Amino acid sequence: MGFFYYIKKYFKMSRRQRKSELKSTLWFMPFWYIIGAAGLSVFTFYLDYVVDVSLYLPAAIGFSGQTLQVLLSALVGGVLTLSAFTINSLLVALTTFSGQFSSKMLVNFVSDRATQHVLGIFNGSFIYVLLNFLYVTHEEEEFIVATPVLSILTAITAAVTFIYFINHTTTWMQVHNISSNMNTKSKSVQASLEKELTSYRLDKEVETESLPPDSKGKVIITSESGYLQVADFTRLMKQAKSDNILLRFNVRIGEFVVEGTPLLTYWENGQTINPDRYSKSVEIGVKQTEIQDLEYGLIKLAEVAIKAFGHNDPLTVTNTIHQIADLLKSIGQSSNFSPYLFDEEEELRIILNQKDFRYYLHKGFASIREYANQNSTVITELITMVSLLSKTMDKEVHKDLWEFARQTILGFDNYSLYENDCLYILEQLAELAKNTGNQKDYLFLLEYMLQRVSSKSAAEVPSSL
Repeated sequence: MGFFYYIKKYFKMSRRQRKSELKSTLWFMPFWYIIGAAGLSVFTFYLDYVVDVSLYLPAAIGFSGQTLQVLLSALVGGVLTLSAFTINSLLVALTTFSGQFSSKMLVNFVSDRATQHVLGIFNGSFIYVLLNFLYVTHEEEEFIVATPVLSILTAITAAVTFIYFINHTTTWMQVHNISSNMNTKSKSVQASLEKELTSYRLDKEVETESLPPDSKGKVIITSESGYLQVADFTRLMKQAKSDNILLRFNVRIGEFVVEGTPLLTYWENGQTINPDRYSKSVEIGVKQTEIQDLEYGLIKLAEVAIKAFGHNDPLTVTNTIHQIADLLKSIGQSSNFSPYLFDEEEELRIILNQKDFRYYLHKGFASIREYANQNSTVITELITMVSLLSKTMDKEVHKDLWEFARQTILGFDNYSLYENDCLYILEQLAELAKNTGNQKDYLFLLEYMLQRVSSKSAAEVPSSL
């Protein structure tokens, strides 16, 4: 009963959500390897017992039935042992990821294609050798070629794969690879979302005053509690055009809602619509996913840095800050897009609920700043990355970058700094002030910082860097 319910839930998902869920499971890829192994075993049986390839190959590579059974028995045990070691290594890796970095990273490692292929190879190898063992007889006069050759090659493949998996696991667990993989995953989510919405975005100004008032709109509420995981914008656009309505999202993708929360607001144009058609175009689940949620990637990276504070691992914190900065640059370019989506006839149909760059900057760096507990090294790295972003991003976000740095500096309340720490922070802050045009505000922060330098030689720090 539980198994059929587990399978049934996949058919209720949208195609995009089902694809994401299947990638995050350990059974899907090995299942196809097992199917392939069964097919290969049937083909091997055909070669040996139907075509009888032993008639066309040298006798030196063939085995008698009894000898082959001994060989296959040893191979079954060997492949099973390698599989056991692989599963044990996988559990150790998952435990390490969960305890040292973040439990949210388990999905990243499990959904990694290399991890899934390795498990598939071991399961397929074991099933293949085991099936071959079933139809081999004890007859001495029996002469078999394809089964022993392919079984030995399968065992060799499993052995080489085991070495590859150990190398893959140790490489994946390295800090720079962990944060880089998470960053790449988030960027792929962003690229996919932008590709889906690009055709509906126009370089067209929309006056807020021209939008219909909320009092005339009708609300579609959620029928269950959970996270808004996915919205099928193509389907929503077609339905909104068909019903000739304007649709507005009241919540963001990735936001948690409780039953009865206003989800969508729509304005009719003289005809009655069926709200259920729109409710079915969004997916609400019990967990956050990265299918369309850009914020979730930032949260995962920030959590890795926060966990690193507890393990006294400054390298992980620094590396994660670098990856967050890179992801913020990418998000900043897309967050400036218009929230208005138009149909083919350039009629406004959907208004998205999206946050600006300032929100994502806060989500990415604010929690790290909080857990740094005024650690001057981490704060310096944060200011450095903010300064670096100011060099590469549009002027529209410069105000947000400076405001974040200013609040960070003002957070050094009743805290004494070493002279060199103050110098390094002011150096990056001066660069940021120059890039964003806040030199006057910088002088105020300079005086504020100098008051917290523990050395009397703080007066030697120049007022202009």
